[in-house]
Amino acid sequence: MPFFAEFRPVSSVNVGPPARCVRGASRTSGPDPRRGLTLSRSRRKNNLGAGRGGRGTAGGACVPPFAHSGPRKRVNVADLLANYTIVQRIGTGARSQIYEVVRVETGERFALKRVIREPHEDDRFLIQALDEYEVSSKFNHASLRKAYDCHRVKRWMRLQEVQVLLELVNGVSLEKHRQTDLNRIVDVFVAVASGLDALHEMGYVHADMKPNNVLITSAGAVKIIDFGQSCPIGHRKQRIQGTADYIAPEQVDRHPLTRQTDVFNFGATLYWVLTGKAFPTKIVKHELGGHNIVDPTPRKHIPTPQDLMPEIPAALSRTVMDCCAERPSDRPRDMKQVLSRLDVVKHVLDRRKSAGEQDIKVSEVGDPIEGSDNRKPGAKA
Repeated sequence: MPFFAEFRPVSSVNVGPPARCVRGASRTSGPDPRRGLTLSRSRRKNNLGAGRGGRGTAGGACVPPFAHSGPRKRVNVADLLANYTIVQRIGTGARSQIYEVVRVETGERFALKRVIREPHEDDRFLIQALDEYEVSSKFNHASLRKAYDCHRVKRWMRLQEVQVLLELVNGVSLEKHRQTDLNRIVDVFVAVASGLDALHEMGYVHADMKPNNVLITSAGAVKIIDFGQSCPIGHRKQRIQGTADYIAPEQVDRHPLTRQTDVFNFGATLYWVLTGKAFPTKIVKHELGGHNIVDPTPRKHIPTPQDLMPEIPAALSRTVMDCCAERPSDRPRDMKQVLSRLDVVKHVLDRRKSAGEQDIKVSEVGDPIEGSDNRKPGAKA
């Protein structure tokens, strides 16, 4: 069992003024950021694995609070959110680095995501960070990770960096610590479905639901994270976006995304948690080069969770397979229908328990999955 740090709920955070996105390299009001930020003097070991993407003292030389695997790069104090102290780097993602920061005036802790443009790159990852803020700053649901502030850095009239201040979640992803108790799995996915339903009621889809984007805290709270690919319901994307093991057919075909798109991603995620195997999607790996390619062949003869583990209730197995139906019209209409089906599954499990049956454990053995990150088990995010 990985170690969990203490979870700080959203309700306990006092962030002062309403969330806002600030343009330019410094704030338009408030203290001078060069005086408002103090970097930790201690150098912390960077014990995070080498990952994909991304990359003192105040008022002078800036010493990063962690050890780089390569040559150290200076942190530009004027570019960081004012009034916050960097504690440590806690993760990396697609062109982003995530830090734990402390608000100097209150001592409250947050996560700060920095997305920095690499040479010769377009705005894609910067736009995703802005989209994440645009969506998650509106959240008021316990299962959705909230954003509080946004800061844009421009140089020579060009956007170079986006910084998003986020709720700090001390937990571990389903990818890093796959649940094995069936009752607990159902409870987790009830919380996920409830969060996605709230997101849909706001008019957005997540569009990248996967085990890596579900965090579980030591108190048992469930948090959906990473809304960089979120978009309005009905939006048609110009490129294929998603994670190969969980991507819906309409995402591959670049059709409009709907609630049923998240239903598919949700079902594929639940399929992996139950079986330890990736649900076959329209994106497959080339046998020779290992590159993802589109497979237009209809998916047939996919084993159900109950085929792979007979103890899984038929109602749960059918729910998963219906969520992963090829055509959106064949899936549950929305997360409310998914929640209704999961409620039936909970009643089945309760009856089994009342009859004296032992709790069902799924196998801890699973296939390696797409979309991994560089957070250690039990890490903050």
